[in-house]
Amino acid sequence: MTYLRKPEWLKTKLQSNAQFVRVQQVVHEHGLHTICSSGRCPNMSECWNKGTATFMILGEICTRSCRFCNTMTGRPLPPDLNEPHKVAESIQLMNLHHAVITSVDRDDLPDGGAAHWAETIRVIKKMNPSTTLEVLIPDFDGKTDLIDLIIAEKPNIISHNLETVRRLTPSIRTKAKYDTSLDVLRYIASKHVVAKTGIMLGLGEKEEEVLTLMDDALLAGCSILTIGQYMQPSRQNLPVSEYITPEKFEEYKQIGLNKGFRQVESAPLVRSSYCAEKHIL
Repeated sequence: MTYLRKPEWLKTKLQSNAQFVRVQQVVHEHGLHTICSSGRCPNMSECWNKGTATFMILGEICTRSCRFCNTMTGRPLPPDLNEPHKVAESIQLMNLHHAVITSVDRDDLPDGGAAHWAETIRVIKKMNPSTTLEVLIPDFDGKTDLIDLIIAEKPNIISHNLETVRRLTPSIRTKAKYDTSLDVLRYIASKHVVAKTGIMLGLGEKEEEVLTLMDDALLAGCSILTIGQYMQPSRQNLPVSEYITPEKFEEYKQIGLNKGFRQVESAPLVRSSYCAEKHIL
């Protein structure tokens, strides 16, 4: 199998200011878990400098095995009942202006972890009333009663990623379905909550498929879109089919804005939570 050489525009340098150093020290001293550091996000320094960080709840073992993702797959441990408080305290210690919460898929739990999600949001808001909050949720198999538990806690933004175009979804995601994800976004938007989604490029998609996805997401009521480059996390994951140029990403951004998205973040290093603090109205 041929592996593509990573282009220069995907290489980054760590930058820091006082806020970054403060967050880094707190993470280290208190043994905190952020997906920024564990996922080796290329935007970690930029986000931490702005007082934004992303946390992953419900453990580190996922019940699904999507081919683009390097998260461990298997039988997860029971949810940590103290986790909501730990995450809320972490946000307080790190003095974050904005936080993003995501999770593994927990198909092993009767409610998919929705009640744990709701409790986490509730405690975060109680302990950090001035911190704005975005949640990047699983699909919960499209069960609206479970999504309602999260909506009821009133996070500022609810995000759910389409990840890739319709044609590639069955070969890249496992249990998740393209139309189920659209239904989730549609339901979120129908409850007058800001709905956001994200996709990766470089998996073999065609331009017309990306444009169709934009139309589908807009029709579902999604108002914020992130577009980034897929980068193979390990040799066990799907190889990169193509490295998309920064110019093409900018073109997609302008197309998305012209189509009607309120905000579009589109660049090679963009990830779901990139510039998340800018998406708060």
